[in-house]
Amino acid sequence: MKVQWSYSSLKTFQQCPKKYYHLKVAKDIVDTGGEAAVYGTLVHKAAEDYVRDNVPIPEKFSYMQPILDALIAIPGKKHCEIELGIKIRKGKFEACAFDDPDYWWHGIADLAIIDGGLAWLVDYKTSKSAKYADMKQLDLLAAGMFLRFPYLLEIRSALAFVVSKEFIKKDHDRILHEQYIQVMKPELDRLEAAFDNKVWNPISGPLCGFCPVTTCVHHRKRK
Repeated sequence: MKVQWSYSSLKTFQQCPKKYYHLKVAKDIVDTGGEAAVYGTLVHKAAEDYVRDNVPIPEKFSYMQPILDALIAIPGKKHCEIELGIKIRKGKFEACAFDDPDYWWHGIADLAIIDGGLAWLVDYKTSKSAKYADMKQLDLLAAGMFLRFPYLLEIRSALAFVVSKEFIKKDHDRILHEQYIQVMKPELDRLEAAFDNKVWNPISGPLCGFCPVTTCVHHRKRK
C-alpha cells in the first residue's frame, strides 16, 4: 500500500510500532510532548526569529548566538523552516508541496541558504551530545532540496547541536540525489509490511515511561 511518511514518523515506528499505530493510524492518542520537546520548539522558534527577522535571542538561549551569527554571515538567500515534499508520479520522484494530498515523503529544513548552485542546509538539535547523530535525516532533506531547486548542484549539510556546539557535516551532490531519497528504504519496507499485515507489536525500551500509550503492556510510570 501507499505509505505517507516523514523522518520523525518513521523513527517513531522504529521505536515502537504500537506507539506509531496509536499516534499515526488509529489517531486515538495525542502525544503532547514532554519538557524536552517544548524546549526544542522554543529553541527553533528563537533561531528562526533571529535569522529571518533579527529578533533578539532570549537570554536563556543566548548560547546559540555565535552559531547563528556564523550562519547569517554565509552569503546567499536565507530560507527558514522551509517545507519540502516528494511525491511519486508515473514511477518518478518529483517535488511537491509539504501538504500535497499525494505526498510520499515530507520534511522541514530549519535553515537553507542558497547561493547560485550551492546551498547550505542546517538542522538544529538540542541534544546535549552529538553521539547518536543520524545523517539520514540530512540525506532526505537534501533530496527534497535537489528536487525543489533543480539548479542546485551541491549542498553542504550539517546537524547543528546548539547546546554542545558540535557540527556534524555531510556534503551532498546532485548526481546522488536518488540514493538520498532511498536512504531509509529498509525501514520503510518494514512500515509498509506492518500496514499490509496489520501487525503493530509493541517494543519495550528505555523511553516507555515517556510514552503516551498508557494501555501498552510495557508502559510504566516514570520514577
